[in-house]
Amino acid sequence: MSDHTIEFVTDKRFIRRKTEVRTIEVMVGMYCRHHHGAQQLCTQCAELFAYARRRLERCVFGDAKPACAKCVVHCYNAAMREQVRVVMRWAGPRMLARHPVLAIRHVLAERRPAPRLPAKRKAQRE
Repeated sequence: MSDHTIEFVTDKRFIRRKTEVRTIEVMVGMYCRHHHGAQQLCTQCAELFAYARRRLERCVFGDAKPACAKCVVHCYNAAMREQVRVVMRWAGPRMLARHPVLAIRHVLAERRPAPRLPAKRKAQRE
């Protein structure tokens, strides 16, 4: 296992977070259309998507972000994590037929190793 540290800086060459936001948007949209019958997101699904987007934008790993299921930092609160799990469990298998590229990228992202957080620096006393 290598001992290199990943820089937590957003690099415009990487589009992982943008792809993840698009993936969760599509999954929530599919789930909402099927379960709530609306063309646009209902209030509950819109709140879930906004929460997920905020969490992705504020991820401490930046573009080196692992799949949320493999992450060492659980930034979702328990209720929202359960809602996202339900949506992904329903929409995931259906993604392969409707959005195969996003589905394959999502599966590949889950196979990427999760980075470790760097050790906290101790305050230097002078």
